[in-house]
Amino acid sequence: MSKEDKLALSRVEGLIPELRFPEFKNEGEWEINEFGELINILADYTANGSFASLKENVTYYNSDEYAVLVRTTDLDKKTFTPARFTDKRGYDFLSKTSLYGNEIVMANVGSIGKVFRVPYFNKPMTLAPNTYVLKFYDFVDEGFIYQLMVRPEFEKKLLSMVGSSTLMAINKGNLRSIKVAVPKRKEQQKIASCLSSLDEVITVQSQKLELLKDHKKGLMQNLFPQDGEKVPKFRFKEFEKEGEWRQKELSELGFLINGLTYSPEDVRDQGLLVLRSSNIQNGLIDLIDCVYVREDINGANLTQPKDILICVRNGSKNLIGKNAIIPQGIPFATHGAFMTVFRAKNPKFVFQLFQTDYYDKQVKADLGATINSINGKNFIKYKFPVPENPKEQQKIASCLSSLDALITAQAGKIEHLKLHKRGLMQGIFPKIND
Repeated sequence: MSKEDKLALSRVEGLIPELRFPEFKNEGEWEINEFGELINILADYTANGSFASLKENVTYYNSDEYAVLVRTTDLDKKTFTPARFTDKRGYDFLSKTSLYGNEIVMANVGSIGKVFRVPYFNKPMTLAPNTYVLKFYDFVDEGFIYQLMVRPEFEKKLLSMVGSSTLMAINKGNLRSIKVAVPKRKEQQKIASCLSSLDEVITVQSQKLELLKDHKKGLMQNLFPQDGEKVPKFRFKEFEKEGEWRQKELSELGFLINGLTYSPEDVRDQGLLVLRSSNIQNGLIDLIDCVYVREDINGANLTQPKDILICVRNGSKNLIGKNAIIPQGIPFATHGAFMTVFRAKNPKFVFQLFQTDYYDKQVKADLGATINSINGKNFIKYKFPVPENPKEQQKIASCLSSLDALITAQAGKIEHLKLHKRGLMQGIFPKIND
């Protein structure tokens, strides 16, 4: 497509963003380009099987002394795996496939749309299979392209091109054909700078969140006795002479309430809320995804504030055991058959017990290799170290709950920043009608 054709098409589409920096208001419309006109898609560095043949000669280290290997699983975490090839063939392969920064790595199989911007390194860096490496032509800014690619709209286009086979993959031809709108380079740089600054703020706030979580984890290790111990390392002064903690079964701390089995015919647009695993998000009750059933349904056990909602059966083993306290002001509700409720004498303390390693170990032991559910009879027999004095339980729960509130507030701040960026991107990038 010639430049004149692209300009004509852009005029038809009216490609002017809703939000624009003042100095670019008279710059005219953005041009439509095929993605392949902006970047050079390098062949998968490892598609020829070289890496596969060397796989057995690669070892991994927690050290910065070796080459960096980027795998598709690292694209979400944005962390790298130091690696070393144990024979000369590996080093020869590494010298031919190294990245040195200023590239974008994209997963082309499985995790379609996962994108990583390669930083600058003073050491060799290479890729595991199933990735594309994108290099940029001089008239585009790499930061702008990265921000363009992390937009949900771009990922949606990628997914629409994935083949119908069970293995999700996108080929280079389809990737090149995606239409994108691009301004002149200076405006690209301004947009990239703005959005990258926001990314840096999100990163800093995310690091603060992780520090808070680590702080709570360390605090819990001190506030609860460790394996083989009968008192914690740290004890509030007023309870130092209270004596040893005692192992107690959950049955001594409260009781379980079974969930409701219902059919599609029972579902209503409004009525009795049925709490499910999707209503537990990050240790809190979330009512974004709700199901309601008729209010006169048989077998519903109504939930109460301070009940602990627990997932006891799920297709994903990772979700088994996740839990949250039902807050005040919850709508008229019950819980589904794949859930259970624990009604405790001291719910805030028991909830904190459910955040300990004691709880995680017993849940994992219950699940075994193939079972994706917790048996209620087993669950009620879980054992935890507990101080005899209810006031000490309350003090511990109050301390940890205060930290939970800080963690929740910090997570909310990050989500607000992400929503702000998403809204900003919708205004900064014009929409293309495919």
